[in-house]
Amino acid sequence: MAATTNDAQDNKTKDDKDGKTAAPASSLTDKERDQIAKMPYEEARDNLIKAVQALEAGGLNLDQSMHQWEIGEALAKRAQSLLNDVRAKLESAEAEQQSTAATAGTQSNLE
Repeated sequence: MAATTNDAQDNKTKDDKDGKTAAPASSLTDKERDQIAKMPYEEARDNLIKAVQALEAGGLNLDQSMHQWEIGEALAKRAQSLLNDVRAKLESAEAEQQSTAATAGTQSNLE
């Protein structure tokens, strides 16, 4: 028995070193992923709040809890991605504004 346990541990270690350990399967469907990927920020934020509230309320079995958690993670990533896009646009606009500030309000700006 001890040899079997050690062999299993050795195999696990080899798998970890080779990076071949399987990632846990997601319970999200392709349809759910697509819906989340298309959501505007406000909808993603509101649905994230609902997912957190469902988890906090309790009463879910383990599978339901994991599903809500995965939905929440996907929604949080979507919302953060949209915020990052807006931040990049604002920084770009700010940089453009700063580069034209020297000529703002001058005759050369109108030409």
